[in-house]
Amino acid sequence: MGLRARPTLLFLMFLPIVAPNGRRLRSHSLQYFFMGASEPDLGLPLFEALGYVDDKLFVSYSHESRRAEFRDPWVSEGTTSQLWLQLSQSLKGWDHMFTIDFWTIMDNHNHSEKSHTLQVILGCEIQEDNSTSGFWKYGYDGQDHLEFCPETLDWKAADSKAQATKLEWEVTKIRAKQNRAYLERDCPEQLHQLLELGREVLDQQVPPSLVKVTHHMVSESTTLRCHALNFLSQNITMRWLKDKEPLNTKDIEPVEILPNGDGTYQSWIAVAVSPGEEQRYICQVEHPGLDQPLTAIWEPSSSGPLVIGIVSGITVCVIIFFAGILYRILKRRNVSRRTMGDYVLAEVNLTQVKGKQQKTTY
Repeated sequence: MGLRARPTLLFLMFLPIVAPNGRRLRSHSLQYFFMGASEPDLGLPLFEALGYVDDKLFVSYSHESRRAEFRDPWVSEGTTSQLWLQLSQSLKGWDHMFTIDFWTIMDNHNHSEKSHTLQVILGCEIQEDNSTSGFWKYGYDGQDHLEFCPETLDWKAADSKAQATKLEWEVTKIRAKQNRAYLERDCPEQLHQLLELGREVLDQQVPPSLVKVTHHMVSESTTLRCHALNFLSQNITMRWLKDKEPLNTKDIEPVEILPNGDGTYQSWIAVAVSPGEEQRYICQVEHPGLDQPLTAIWEPSSSGPLVIGIVSGITVCVIIFFAGILYRILKRRNVSRRTMGDYVLAEVNLTQVKGKQQKTTY
């Protein structure tokens, strides 16, 4: 896997895509993704930041340009100068902080040589009941590293290699208090402002254009996979029913939600089934853009026997065709042999006649 892809995959691991029951919490979020490399030869910038409201990219920043850029018209057209100044100053401050944290982590790993990468995700969510929660996580060289805990003002280390940095950051509580103040106060305030600016854009609800179930067999295992295509927003619920009763979540693979590249999303959820029991399973999909849930079942393709029949018919026709050609070839050969035989016989008789004539003359 390329080095450029590794931070992206880590960010996807961090994203709170769905709740355990397959339902994404109906909330709004403000998230910032930071990434950078210690050496430019990795093809990554020294520092780059991307800001998202829900799933909409609205701002970007790079160490090289040292300035923030709006990435969506609804932000650039409605943002006040005060909010713009606040965003720019925050991103410049995080650029500086990112560099310091990067070198601290590298020193604690004794990584003074070779190239390394650092990834950070931080932000907040506002739930339907107006409660808020924050998150602040670090990844190093494509692996989980440290996670900030606002309630206890300390850091959770993903492995033993992160312990040294954890202890260093916990020597004083000043940094931790500043982090908590941002996650619990500044971030939700900023998110409320952005939601007011982009309400019409962010509240779009496009239901899935198609829900279908596919059948997959690997060795002796049979899996049904339910696909929901081309929907917006990500607030989607997908579940499996067996005999019209919801299945236990432990029997189901978690919902996957992936971007299509055109602003919409696709999602799927899978379940392992016993061969021959596929018709007992129903996929149910709920989305804010739907008046009522959509359902789908696996429908065995009727084209299989038809294809076999068509292939068999074609095979018979081909056999008959070539048999006819072979018959004609053999028939022509027989006719040719008879003709040649008559010709040779006639030639011999003619010679005999000439011989007799010559003998009679002498």
